[in-house]
Amino acid sequence: MKEKISSFIVNPKYIFGVYIITAIATALSKYSRGERAYNNYLIFKNVFFNTLKERNLYLSYPEYLDVNHYGIFFSFIIAPFAMLPDWAGLVLWNVANVLVFLLAVKKLPFSERNKSFFLWLCLQEFITSSLHQQFNVALAGLIILSAAHIYRKEEVQSALSICIGFFVKIYGIVGLSSFFFIENKKKFILSFIGISLAFLAIPMLYSSVHFGLQSYVDWFVELKHKNMENQQLGNFQDISLMGFVRRVLGNPAIPNMLFLAIGVPLFFLPYLRISQYKYLGFKLSVLASSLLFVVLFSSSSEPPTYIIAVAGAVIWFLIQEKKSPLVIGMLVFLILFTCFSTSDLFPKSVKDNFILKYSIKALPCIVIWFRLTWELLTKKYTDKLSY
Repeated sequence: MKEKISSFIVNPKYIFGVYIITAIATALSKYSRGERAYNNYLIFKNVFFNTLKERNLYLSYPEYLDVNHYGIFFSFIIAPFAMLPDWAGLVLWNVANVLVFLLAVKKLPFSERNKSFFLWLCLQEFITSSLHQQFNVALAGLIILSAAHIYRKEEVQSALSICIGFFVKIYGIVGLSSFFFIENKKKFILSFIGISLAFLAIPMLYSSVHFGLQSYVDWFVELKHKNMENQQLGNFQDISLMGFVRRVLGNPAIPNMLFLAIGVPLFFLPYLRISQYKYLGFKLSVLASSLLFVVLFSSSSEPPTYIIAVAGAVIWFLIQEKKSPLVIGMLVFLILFTCFSTSDLFPKSVKDNFILKYSIKALPCIVIWFRLTWELLTKKYTDKLSY
């Protein structure tokens, strides 16, 4: 019995199945509760129909509870799902997102055992994101794929992964964090430019050139507006490093630029350690840092976004050569106060008056990112070829 349980835990095919079943179950659960429960998906599918009709993609339409924040290229991504009945489109949309994530995990340079642990540790955060039908699960996968393809010298596939992520949700640009590890940079740059031009043009084929270009302007305006709105203390977004500090101090006026002036140099300083580029551990650490950074330094971060940050934190944990009590303690801190912070593990009063109010979900990831940054600046990586 003990051996069967152990086999179930360490064999990736079982946890892959758990993810797919969970994606289907969460979609059907939301669909069964009516349109308000899967409002995000309705917004997403109408990005396609609004593009066909050349209606502004970023207006607050009365039939929906929120506003679209994705780029016009997303209309191409969502089109196959939008043309199906809602129940089928919603289920397949969730499954498609998780398949991208699972493909990324499969391509990580980890042992089968560590791939399984990675997925088990990310499962709760995946459930949170899947319940909201958002693109974040696929985006986490695309960022990981952008790096994994570079490790495999697959420049075109890496450029494609970055472009898909970026043209749907601006976070995807962080995939460029592995650029300095590319051997054939010319091939990558030409691929990136070519794919970007194609993605820029595709939505114009079923709308118009004017509408396509105007949509990018509208997207920028909407993201700028959303950034300002998210910084309000009564808004339960901005679950980021900035949001944590602003809410603990009770001062929404602290600008993002103050944090970025510190965070961006810290993020880029490890790139000065050119002698470390050849080590897989250094490359994976940069990937982990990127996944954490893009969430912690965005005022648009919310609970479903944390599948990206948690994936980074778990990569950091798995590449630790020594799992010291401190490292294990940081993992437990992450699981309790990030992964389970919005679950029924905590009473509603605690969630509303402490966890959400002060953006506590971000705190474990903040601690891990600073620890990881210190390692990137000081650690001497080795020739260990697998993890």
